[in-house]
Amino acid sequence: MKPTYILLVSTLGMLLAVGCTKAETPETAADKPVAVVNGSPISREVWNLYIKTRHAGKTPGDLTAEEQNEALEELIGMYAGSQEADKQKLGEGEPKARLELVGKSAMAELLYKKFTEGAEPTEEELKAEYDARIAEAPKEEFHARHILVDDEAKAKELIAKLDGGANFEQLAKDNSKDSSSAEGGDLGWFNPNQMVKPFSDAVQQLEVGKYTAAPVQSEFGWHVIKLEEKRATTPPPYDAVKAQLGPLVNQKKFEAYLKDLVKAAKVERSL
Repeated sequence: MKPTYILLVSTLGMLLAVGCTKAETPETAADKPVAVVNGSPISREVWNLYIKTRHAGKTPGDLTAEEQNEALEELIGMYAGSQEADKQKLGEGEPKARLELVGKSAMAELLYKKFTEGAEPTEEELKAEYDARIAEAPKEEFHARHILVDDEAKAKELIAKLDGGANFEQLAKDNSKDSSSAEGGDLGWFNPNQMVKPFSDAVQQLEVGKYTAAPVQSEFGWHVIKLEEKRATTPPPYDAVKAQLGPLVNQKKFEAYLKDLVKAAKVERSL
C-alpha cells in the first residue's frame, strides 16, 4: 500500500512540468535536483526511481504535468516527514537497525542479480539438483484428523473419551478450535514437511486407524491426532519441474560464492 502525502509545494511540481529554462544546458538540467527540502536535494535518480515504483515502471515523461506534480509533492512530503522523524530521533534503536538491514539486503540482492545474470545451469547440474531434491523429499504422505485445544488437561479428557468409544469426528466438531473442526478435524492429504515438527513426528509414528495415546503439543496448542491413511509419494517427473530447478542451482552457487567472500573477509566475531 503506497502512502499519499499532503501537497506541500505545488509550484515546484509546475516548474518541473514546464522543464528547463533556455539559460540551462542539458547537462546542468540533468544534474539539477527536482527539489531541495530544507537543504536536502531530491536527485533526478531518486525522482526517476520513485516514478518507476509509484507508477508501475513508467518514467516521468510518461506522466501528465498534473501527475508529475502530484508525485513530486508526495516525494517532498516523504523527505519532510523523514527529516522531522530524524529531529524527533525516531530512527534510533530498532528502526535504525531495521533500515540498515534493508539497505544491506538490497545490496546483497543486487549482487545476486549480477552473479546470476545470464547464468544457465547445465543439464548435468539440473539433473543433479533434481536427484538431490527427490532424495530429500518425504517418501510417504498422510491423511489425518486432529482435535486442537488450548490445554493438556482438555486433550487428555478427549483421549479418555476416545478410549471409551467416542466418535473422533464428533469430538472434533464439538471441541476443536481449528478451522478443520467443521469437517470433523479432517486435514486431507499432506506430507510431513507441511506440518510443524511435533505434529509431523507424531503422525509418522502412528498406525493407520490409531490416534495418539498422549496429547501432542505444538505452537498452536494441544493436538489429539488420528491417522486415517498413508501412501507412498510419487515424485514429479524431471521434465515437469525442470524450469524450477535453474533458480535453485543458481542459489546454491551464490551461497557458495558468499561463503568464499566471508572466508576472504576480515571478520571479528564477538558472539
